[in-house]
Amino acid sequence: MAIAVTDTTRKKKSFRYAGKQGQLVGSYRSADIVGLTPTMVLYGGLVLVPILVALVLSFYNWNGIGVLRFAGFKNWSAFFSDPIAAHSLEVTVILTAVSWLIQTPISMALGFFLAGRQRYRAVYAAFYLLPLLLSTVGIALMWQALLDPNFGGLAWLAQNAGLTFLQQNWLGGNSTALWTIIALIAWQFIPFHTLLYQMGRRQVPKVLYEAAAIDGATAWQRFFHITLPQLRYTIVVSSTLMIVGSLTYFDIIYVLTNGGPGDSTRVLSLDMYQAAFESNTFGYASVLAVVLGAIGIVVALTLIRLTGFSSFASQREGIA
Repeated sequence: MAIAVTDTTRKKKSFRYAGKQGQLVGSYRSADIVGLTPTMVLYGGLVLVPILVALVLSFYNWNGIGVLRFAGFKNWSAFFSDPIAAHSLEVTVILTAVSWLIQTPISMALGFFLAGRQRYRAVYAAFYLLPLLLSTVGIALMWQALLDPNFGGLAWLAQNAGLTFLQQNWLGGNSTALWTIIALIAWQFIPFHTLLYQMGRRQVPKVLYEAAAIDGATAWQRFFHITLPQLRYTIVVSSTLMIVGSLTYFDIIYVLTNGGPGDSTRVLSLDMYQAAFESNTFGYASVLAVVLGAIGIVVALTLIRLTGFSSFASQREGIA
């Protein structure tokens, strides 16, 4: 009889604890909902609604002033048969891929360097961050002056320092314009990603490196087996921002080349702008906007899925 009473008591206690835990979980969920509501409202109004409007508008013909006229799939069929759009998409892919290949290793190396605690590294960091303080249009105008083939800074170096290879029309040549744009974009945005890697590297526990050093691990072994795995989420965040941002580069290209010479630097975002505000074909421009948005979403979700970034939340919940 005593055993039965004890079992019953234990069951009541377990139900009581379960009830409290359920109440705590419910309270956390309510707090999350209340806290996220303003953000979700803003996100819906500033992101989801424009996406839906662009998607709907892609099935209409509209010049921005007159009456909307339903066009069905004509705008979409025009996109898939448009050689200019295909070329713009190709240029966008090249710019995105090369930007990632250039910016990632440089940002990572600079971030590891600036992660040190020496004071002189902080001085270097201040100089590295200068491009972040300038507007994109200001950067474009500054480099446009420096790259001028007749009166720019590189032309002066070519004439006075014997560096004749610098005497080129960097922004006016079909073979150099796109690569010059990619280099200038890297110069502007590498400091931002450097900050991400600097903070990520400082979060890696020192005890891991000390244990590896005791075991006789070389510098490269510590890098590949400790640093890179510990920075996996930083790499995902940086790569996502870098790639999705590369898909929407517009202002610096518009100021420097406006897509030229020819169509060598005509990216999809610039093609969208010209279709909307120069040709007044807002329906077709909406198709380009939807395509850009879809590519960005697919790339972001692919990075998250392949790198296991989505498991980060479950790991933190397990720790908590």
